[in-house]
Amino acid sequence: MERENAIEYKVYGKYALFTDPLTKTGGEKLSYQVPTYQALKGITESIYWKPTFTWVIDECRVMHPIRTESKGMRPIKYQGGNDLASYTYLKDVEYRVKAHFVWNENRPDLVNDRNENKHYQIAKRMLERGGRRDIFLGTRECQGYVEPCTVMEGEGFYDNDGNISFGIMVHGITYSDEAVRENEKKHMTIRLWNAYMKDGVIRFPEPEECQIRKVVAEMEMKTFDEKNFCGIREFERGNLFGLDTNA
Repeated sequence: MERENAIEYKVYGKYALFTDPLTKTGGEKLSYQVPTYQALKGITESIYWKPTFTWVIDECRVMHPIRTESKGMRPIKYQGGNDLASYTYLKDVEYRVKAHFVWNENRPDLVNDRNENKHYQIAKRMLERGGRRDIFLGTRECQGYVEPCTVMEGEGFYDNDGNISFGIMVHGITYSDEAVRENEKKHMTIRLWNAYMKDGVIRFPEPEECQIRKVVAEMEMKTFDEKNFCGIREFERGNLFGLDTNA
């Protein structure tokens, strides 16, 4: 990468549910206290994403106090009918996020689309417009909103609160099209890490820095062609919107 490609934004909403996988099996759902790396990556991809590159989440600043609210729900059972469950949401959340993108080396077929300036400028415009796709804070019922900002601007609730450990959390999922390690290629891998926050800021390790990881399933890379991706032609030209790849 030769140019600036980092974006900073705030994401906020009335409720959030970053589900702890341990609470899913019985139908009950309990949110982590803070968003996972994977959740923030999904939010960033909803702002702007192409298979040419991968978003890397650098840090997340927690602005509001961590509060929860439980609700009685009636989810649909797999066997039919409804069940009764309790979902515990985070309430009134706001996070400041910094992220940058790197080229996906598993996509040599899209090398003509590696125009850093083009993608950075589009990402900034999409951020100013609230994202290209709908923003969700963990689950679809938790609507979120994004706006450009600077991560360290404003006053946060935990700015001078020292270190807070959240224990072992899910960091994210490495899918086959982003796998770097040979044993993880053509597989799906779960990553975990020992999450902590210092003065309101969570600084995430990059995916390959996570030491706790488990291959859980086989998975082939997705193929992009005219049948499932209407933007495939732009990769062949490499100068979408009049931006030269060598600019």
